[in-house]
Amino acid sequence: MPEFKFPTEEVELPSKGLVYPEDNPLSSGKVEIKYMTAKEEDILSNQSYIQKGTVLDKLLESVIVSSDIKVKDLIIGDKNALLIATRILGYGKEYKFNYGKEIRNVDLTELENKEFDTSLISKGENSFSFELPHSGTNITFRILTGHEESKIERELAGLKKINKEPSELTTRLKYIITSVDGENDPKTIREFVDNYLLARDSRSLREYIRQIQPDVNLEYQFDDGEEVVIPIGIGFFWPDF
Repeated sequence: MPEFKFPTEEVELPSKGLVYPEDNPLSSGKVEIKYMTAKEEDILSNQSYIQKGTVLDKLLESVIVSSDIKVKDLIIGDKNALLIATRILGYGKEYKFNYGKEIRNVDLTELENKEFDTSLISKGENSFSFELPHSGTNITFRILTGHEESKIERELAGLKKINKEPSELTTRLKYIITSVDGENDPKTIREFVDNYLLARDSRSLREYIRQIQPDVNLEYQFDDGEEVVIPIGIGFFWPDF
């Protein structure tokens, strides 16, 4: 049987690889992906993956060329960049989606990586400092990767099973914050989030993270001046889903 070679493309990560340890291949700031085939379409239509919410991770695992790269190591902004590149290579740059009562059309090649202050990052460390403006508490935090996202999903599911109403916001903050005034004990962090984190400080922290985290700029302005945030989900690849 002849050996077929698939064309590939190199994708530049919004983080430039700065948030990953130097021994992680993601630290190069670039990831090589192959063009989608019928195999990837099978993944996108796999009902088990869809129900488990793992379908996009499975897709990236299939198109990323290097087996040394682990999808769960990716921060969300870098993952977005790879999904957009995969979508362009698989189905083209034109993306149509429902927006209100209208069908909107976006050219995905016009989406660019957000500019961010590289001086905020110590190369190889996913750790940032922030002083909460109202309480004056000094914290450190991280940008979540797939590892933390999986833990958050399991915790939220566990709370539902024991009939506790889960709060996604506070649960996420317990994984985002890595120390409080120098104390990095998880129990201390959880107690701080539950009992001492002011709503105003919580909002300030979330806004700061939104501003500084590497990502693709998903805000798109149409010719009529209307702005929208591009949704990325299973329908990003197949609108029928």
